[in-house]
Amino acid sequence: MRKHPVQPLIKEEDGTLRFKENKIVKFLRETSKYNLNDLHSMPFDIEDWKQFNQLIGYSLSGYGELSYVNDEDYKRASQGVKLRV
Repeated sequence: MRKHPVQPLIKEEDGTLRFKENKIVKFLRETSKYNLNDLHSMPFDIEDWKQFNQLIGYSLSGYGELSYVNDEDYKRASQGVKLRV
């Protein structure tokens, strides 16, 4: 299976590494009638969930703690380009 691309990382002023959020995805998440709990009850593929969490700007450490993110996924993500906010 082909993997989704890894979202670039940004470094916040406090040093937290966070995925660069996609403003369109953020808008859709914030204005949708569905919340994250609703979405989790739907049959989406794990790979889509991994990318979704990147696109909404999850922190790298929080991403690594998700039950469906394995060591390989975390390592791949942590090698992303680090930008300054």
